[in-house]
Amino acid sequence: MEKMWAGRFEQALDKRADDFNSSIHFDCKMYKQDITGSMKHAAMLALQGIISDDDCDKITAGLQSILDDLNSGDLAFDMEAEDIHMFVESELTKRIGDVGKRLHTARSRNDQVAVDIRLFLRDETNEIIALIRELLAAILTQAKAHKTSILPGYTHLQRAQPITFAHHLLAYAMMFTRDIGRLEDALRRMNYSPLGSCALSGTTYNTDREFVAKELGFDGITLNSIDGVSDRDFCVELMSAYSTIMMHLSRFSEEIILWSSWEFKFVELSDSYTTGSSIMPQKKNPDMAELVRGKTGRVYGNLFTMLTVLKGIPLAYNKDMQEDKECIFDSIDTLKQCLSVFAPMIETMTVLTDNMYSAAQKGFINATDLADYLTKKGMPFRSAYKIVGQIVAFCINNNLVLETMSLEDYNKYSDLFCEDLYNEISLETCVAKRISAGGTGIDSVEKQIEYVSTFID
Repeated sequence: MEKMWAGRFEQALDKRADDFNSSIHFDCKMYKQDITGSMKHAAMLALQGIISDDDCDKITAGLQSILDDLNSGDLAFDMEAEDIHMFVESELTKRIGDVGKRLHTARSRNDQVAVDIRLFLRDETNEIIALIRELLAAILTQAKAHKTSILPGYTHLQRAQPITFAHHLLAYAMMFTRDIGRLEDALRRMNYSPLGSCALSGTTYNTDREFVAKELGFDGITLNSIDGVSDRDFCVELMSAYSTIMMHLSRFSEEIILWSSWEFKFVELSDSYTTGSSIMPQKKNPDMAELVRGKTGRVYGNLFTMLTVLKGIPLAYNKDMQEDKECIFDSIDTLKQCLSVFAPMIETMTVLTDNMYSAAQKGFINATDLADYLTKKGMPFRSAYKIVGQIVAFCINNNLVLETMSLEDYNKYSDLFCEDLYNEISLETCVAKRISAGGTGIDSVEKQIEYVSTFID
């Protein structure tokens, strides 16, 4: 295929250099956005009298036929083309003749690719937001079923205080609601059209950039043509948000891996989301969660690739910027794949509430409540803290828990202890009396569920 820019050159591009330079094998992902942008550009050219209405109709019909054939599979991408823009323009010219050559009036591939990637990222990020909403729905399904299921809450991976499983799950839900907010914020900043910036300095034609921006669903136009073609801040911002989502998924995965182990046995994952061993028949491995945890590093790496590519580029467009696509496309594909498997994995897992409750009983996680019991009876908290520490040591040495220690033994440490202490330190009471906003108490958990529900309704 002859290069569109071949007129300046006396020698053909070396095949090795051509392959190295080509981006069609990955930027073909943006064919829908490229064709849509070209249709709106042609409409603007006709509106401004730069091309005739008849030429616009032919160009639009030709572009639509290319889109239809690509969608149906009747047309394959020509991997000899340099990029998706050249492929579409070449195919258009084959179909409608020299009229197709008028399409590139008043634009450059620099502003063309800049608008294509914005459109592509907008579409893909909206799909990611939809997948996060599906995950939130799965979390809410489990949370609503386990508003009173008690397990140990941990700090330093040590049993700390009793909480409900719903409360723990909703902590992750809050992370994912923030992720939606981050993505929406990034989309708002990105949603300005660079089309019409041309190579870097604008054009001598009397174009209407605002018309094209509105037709493509943008909120306006980029206000500096140099920035319009060289800006990739939105890629960095979105990839940072993608990395944060992966970090949240990875933390959740780590807990699922722990919870599904025999040492915890708080949950059992569905057979549909686990694998076995080739040699150990008893194994049921949480491979999906482990893969999500592993793929997080891949998405982080893509973010650093983008930052490194951009850090030394002078204005305006440079070929280095071609490297933006493979890393961000990979991040999108990886994140979507992880979210797609994560939501059903959460929704189908079995929660082993008896095991959770048993673990909560054995960890002295109601010790703070026992100290609070003494404090409410007038003892300074630090004194109560010391006494309860001594009581815990006594229980450990005598194979007891706070609920099974006799009142007689309690009174050896303080005469403030009465029969009512057993109700005060029951796990159910410990959870129920956590009445502060955001806590593990039932009223607070229900409010948290209501809040998260607003993100999926």
